[in-house]
Amino acid sequence: MERSFMCILLILFAILAIANGGRNPFITEKLTSNTVSDGIHNVQTESPLILLKRQVASGTCEQTYGFLPCTTTVVGNIFLIIAYGYLMFLAATNLSNGSELLLEILGPGIIGGLFLPILGSFPDAMLILVSGLSGSSQTAQSQILVGMGLLSGSTVLLLTLLWGSCVVVGKCDLDGSTAVDLQDTEGLTIAALTGSGVSTDIWTSYAARIMCVSVIPFIIVQLPQFLQSSSGSHLAILIALISSIALLISYCLYQVFQPWIQRRRLAYAKHKRVVSGILGNLKMRALGRLLKDDGQPDIDVIRKVFRQLDENLDNRLSVPELKALIMGIQFDEVDLDQDGFVEEMLKDFDTSHDSYIEESEFIEGISKWLNVAKHSVASHHNSTSDSVRFINELRNKAKKEEYLLGCSDETTEGVKNPKWDSVKAVLMLLLGTGIAAAFADPLVDAVDNFSNATSIPAFFVSFIVLPLATSSEAVSALIFASRKKQKTASLTFSMIYGSVTMSNILSLAVFLAVVYIRNLTWDFSSEVFIIFIICTIMGLFASFRTTFPLWTCLVAYLLYPLSLVLVYVLDYVLGWS
Repeated sequence: MERSFMCILLILFAILAIANGGRNPFITEKLTSNTVSDGIHNVQTESPLILLKRQVASGTCEQTYGFLPCTTTVVGNIFLIIAYGYLMFLAATNLSNGSELLLEILGPGIIGGLFLPILGSFPDAMLILVSGLSGSSQTAQSQILVGMGLLSGSTVLLLTLLWGSCVVVGKCDLDGSTAVDLQDTEGLTIAALTGSGVSTDIWTSYAARIMCVSVIPFIIVQLPQFLQSSSGSHLAILIALISSIALLISYCLYQVFQPWIQRRRLAYAKHKRVVSGILGNLKMRALGRLLKDDGQPDIDVIRKVFRQLDENLDNRLSVPELKALIMGIQFDEVDLDQDGFVEEMLKDFDTSHDSYIEESEFIEGISKWLNVAKHSVASHHNSTSDSVRFINELRNKAKKEEYLLGCSDETTEGVKNPKWDSVKAVLMLLLGTGIAAAFADPLVDAVDNFSNATSIPAFFVSFIVLPLATSSEAVSALIFASRKKQKTASLTFSMIYGSVTMSNILSLAVFLAVVYIRNLTWDFSSEVFIIFIICTIMGLFASFRTTFPLWTCLVAYLLYPLSLVLVYVLDYVLGWS
């Protein structure tokens, strides 16, 4: 579906460009004005349409590749940013899904340690690269702000809005300093600020510490500013560039020789595929028997199912009896591994941790599963026919979730066809790389033109907008965190810290290389400063604790607007730039 949309969009652009001499009639309108004289001054009035669209009165735009549409209007550039941003989102999604699939096929190793981490940050790196290579040095100096906005915006978005949201959706009741899996009785109340939260393992703290180390190049490049020396700026850029490359190589080699980061990413990919497969492939007949007409779990039916499964009548379900349940809930689209499903059920249901599921645990576990499924549906009504509609909606919702998670039926649990999946993974990587390379430059131009049309600094536009296009993992991270387990929380936050680490070393290395090679003026002290501040605060915060009460999300949320205010104050009040 997304590929069809992309092709239609490109064909539309090409037709409009050719038919109008390279200009898009829907997004580029002619300026019309009337001059009225009062005898003293000539007053220029504009039509209401032009006032609404806030078009600029002078200047032309340069078409990317000579045929892609461009415009100098606000509305036109908003359309282009959305269109090109969607294409970059497709690129990031394909690169992420292709990397995960290839990692599942090959397992942790050289490819997963050296090659795949770089691909995850490729869209950001490409946008930064083209933002500094465009046109003359003066043009590059202006457009490189787009790259800096993306670099800092991606880091801040991940560590503030996404981090805080993962705490909210993943929170469980706190028992001492540990979150209780799948138990959330506090809701969103005042007491929940300290009584609920998320817990992670110690390896997640290690990932946060690695993220802290990745800010070293930011410190180096800012040394001349701290020392109030303008002569050493170019040398500091070179040293910071070398240190970024050294850290990138070291980080990739570390993943090869200490592959726990790869294993966590692999577990992240496999676990979310299992969950999506379970929701997406429950037979309608089996799910319907467990629901009342009003959509509520039918406790009596669930209890009868338990008694039917309890073959030896010992009032608990063993592993063989659980496999009988799996055979009863048929999977028609996915050959789900039964042992893997049993393991998942034991983790979800066995609150006594004795490797058996008691009747009360079975009823509670099945009810939670059904309630999670029910809440994923937009709405349902109280009638017999509506129960069937609810189940159909559930299956459609699961398919949508499957897409958001980057899942496909044939990769739900393990790799079923390594040869085909290898080809599929490579094609996804090539497609993502091609889209990112082709549409990075048009997106940068659209942001720059929008900035010119609105007089909003390009940095703030790219800071807010572009990370939304390149952060393809944000939605899946939120869905994954909502599973409310320490394991899923640990993998989710590890993914966030790993993404920030790669952004800090790879994207910064590309940015510094462009500035150094093109001999651009280093005018980004405030932007670098906020990256350093946010990474240091959140990195140290996550390095020395494994439990995060709900109130910590407020700290993360507040850091986002604070970072924007800080840049404005440093640049426009204190005159850092």
